[in-house]
Amino acid sequence: MMLIRYISQIGKYFLMIKEIFIKQTKWSVMKNLIFKEIDDLIINSLGIVCFISFFVGGVVSIQTALNLTNPLIPTYLIGFATRQSVILEFAPTFISVIMAGKMGSFITSSIGTMRVTEQIDALEVMGVNSLNYLVFPKIIALLMYPFLIGISMFLGVFGGWMAAVYGGFTSSESFITGVQLDFIPFHITYAFIKTIIFAMLLATIPSFHGYYMKGGALEVGKASTVSFVWTSVCIITSNYILTQLLLGS
Repeated sequence: MMLIRYISQIGKYFLMIKEIFIKQTKWSVMKNLIFKEIDDLIINSLGIVCFISFFVGGVVSIQTALNLTNPLIPTYLIGFATRQSVILEFAPTFISVIMAGKMGSFITSSIGTMRVTEQIDALEVMGVNSLNYLVFPKIIALLMYPFLIGISMFLGVFGGWMAAVYGGFTSSESFITGVQLDFIPFHITYAFIKTIIFAMLLATIPSFHGYYMKGGALEVGKASTVSFVWTSVCIITSNYILTQLLLGS
């Protein structure tokens, strides 16, 4: 029975995505909704992303330095390891899981509250495609999500440089040499491809759980928790699949 319920929910999710792009809201209204979502989802997330990226980059750098116990191993590997960790996994994946908690809970609770207070029913009565009105601006706003991840990459490496140099583990020149060592430009492309997929998941899965929830205020909280869990599961699963497809060959 549980398997049938999961398959039913997956089908319902894809039908919801189809419904989002049918019967568009007029541009004069949609434009303001998009700018509001950019402010709520992207601009308001800058602080937490910058803070976490800087300090986790520093931790990666220190952990790498502390594990280089052999004096024959060059210290520029600290910069190399920091760059690889931050660009390939930390910035696109780890930040997306954190955003599943921050953005996802906000999206689910805001749409869920509209469902509980019957505002969505009011939109439907007025002939508005409520899914397009509520979810489409979030999808467009999260097209700017790679901008957030780009800042995270820079600050992660910068935090690593600060920790390594001012912690006395290596020189600035050695760290920068490591950052430049064997750099493969496709790794940046790979990170941003993942980021776009994760942005779509961050916009739609929490919206799905908020839009189709039933009950009252208590259920809004439960829906936020469930949406965080499923968004995180989907991000980590798609991360594995994309890594295998893009880097596995």
